[in-house]
Amino acid sequence: MSEVTEPYPTGTPCWVDLMAPDQQAALDFYRDLLGWQGQAGPAEYGGYAVCELHGRPVAGIAPQHTPEGAQEPPTVWTSYLATTDAQATQDAIVSAGGTLLVPVADVGGLGRMLIAADPQGAVFGVWQPGEFFGAGVVNEAGTLIWNELHTSDVPAATGFYGEAFGIEVMPMEGTDSYWELRVGGRTVGGATRLADDPPGTPPHWLTYFAVDDVDSTADALVRRGGTVLAPPFDMTAGRMTVVADPQGAPFAMIRPAPR
Repeated sequence: MSEVTEPYPTGTPCWVDLMAPDQQAALDFYRDLLGWQGQAGPAEYGGYAVCELHGRPVAGIAPQHTPEGAQEPPTVWTSYLATTDAQATQDAIVSAGGTLLVPVADVGGLGRMLIAADPQGAVFGVWQPGEFFGAGVVNEAGTLIWNELHTSDVPAATGFYGEAFGIEVMPMEGTDSYWELRVGGRTVGGATRLADDPPGTPPHWLTYFAVDDVDSTADALVRRGGTVLAPPFDMTAGRMTVVADPQGAPFAMIRPAPR
């Protein structure tokens, strides 16, 4: 098990969460698909559920509250990037051309967070740890393994995430269409061109969960009401698929290639 026992370095994806129109249905779906255990949390935290695997936190699922008369937002997984100072990072995001969607707020003693969009429109979260630093187990079946930026302008994204977080965006060796996101010389995620997505797809961060068997898990997802967006295929990093849960939230599943 790849346990994480200390806070993530600034710029590293550290957490993902889902705002679901039907929270309980989402909790049941991911329990059956990935083995998570979770239940609606306290009212003071908006019912936010911290899902666990092997007793360690892996992802959050919260009820989506849409004001009366407002258009319901898309159901998506949000990737959170770590920081040691949420206020300073918020200032850097705005200075670099990003858009603030939810300003810095305290989450009890757990930490501080904000939600923003980069200049191309990809939405992400920022997390400053307090008592809670993020995913407690990663890179194992049923857990977060990769976060991938799909952007319409790679050079602009390179400048933005470099200025706001100190993330380096480097071409991946052997390809001219994929980039590594690095923090302190360590690869922490990837970036790809939005032009390779289906027409009309907006810039976004895509969440990857590891699984032991991509094909059988995709079949199980369909039986539970999910949708396969890209059928399982083999690539350099392993075998993967892109899917959507029954409420429409897209994510990827991958069985990594042996190292």
